[in-house]
Amino acid sequence: MPEHNVRFPSAGLQLAGIVRTPDGLQPGERRPAVIVLHGFGSNKSSGNVQKPMQMLTERGYITFGIDMPGCGDSEGKPARIICLEQVQATSDALTWLQSQPHVDPDRIGVLGSSFGAAVAVYAGGVDPRIGAVISSGGWGDGERKFRGQHAGPGEWDRFLAMLAEGRRVRAETGKSLMVPRYDIVPIPPHLRTHLAQRSVQMFPAETAQSMFDFRADDVVGAIAPRPLLLLHSASDSVTPTEQSIELFRHANQPADLHLFAEVDHFMFDDESPRVRDVIFDWLDRYFPVRIPETAQ
Repeated sequence: MPEHNVRFPSAGLQLAGIVRTPDGLQPGERRPAVIVLHGFGSNKSSGNVQKPMQMLTERGYITFGIDMPGCGDSEGKPARIICLEQVQATSDALTWLQSQPHVDPDRIGVLGSSFGAAVAVYAGGVDPRIGAVISSGGWGDGERKFRGQHAGPGEWDRFLAMLAEGRRVRAETGKSLMVPRYDIVPIPPHLRTHLAQRSVQMFPAETAQSMFDFRADDVVGAIAPRPLLLLHSASDSVTPTEQSIELFRHANQPADLHLFAEVDHFMFDDESPRVRDVIFDWLDRYFPVRIPETAQ
């Protein structure tokens, strides 16, 4: 599978990406492509980017893994993770990918995990050029998600106090209150080994506020009639499972929701055969690769 490191423009920045093309691609042939989005403060080296890219490229798709602004090798203020800016970066990645000679410009999908899944769904709802959306462990209502993630005694009040303190510090000093990642999104210690190298560990409080205000639920219905696939662990230790259930309730058809036992939040990194089979069946139905007979 040939791969190329690239850079593409987004909101005055140069963002980094990696393009993989399937073996056997013929001169002049165009294939559908999938943009793969990383999770919260992660980057394109994560297992939840690399493994879907490998799986999909082996299936015949061109894949494009990107580093969001301020993450990985992309330009941008480090750790400044703002949801709507990531939506814009996704649309800009699509614009760049449409110009590539082997890509079918009318058949580009987006796949995201966790934070990237929420961004993928939102981008699909506001950018009609996106041909299909796959969300793994995503969320549709930031406030409700955080309530589920900070459900212990006193945790919700502490989280709201952190947001308020972040707003106060910003207003009084013009600077950002920096917050540890696990104070924003708790992850059980046994799952932290899934985090990619160079994952961001400290974030400005504005990042948490951006996530709190983000509501993919409001736009997911606009994805239809383009297809949507929602995947979630039946018992997710990071993002509450009800988030994908509610996204499905707000979606219009064609939309599918699959809950998986025996996998947790990082289901692509776990390389679950059942997850792979569901994705392949869904792609064959709604977003297939059509390889010319001369290329087979």
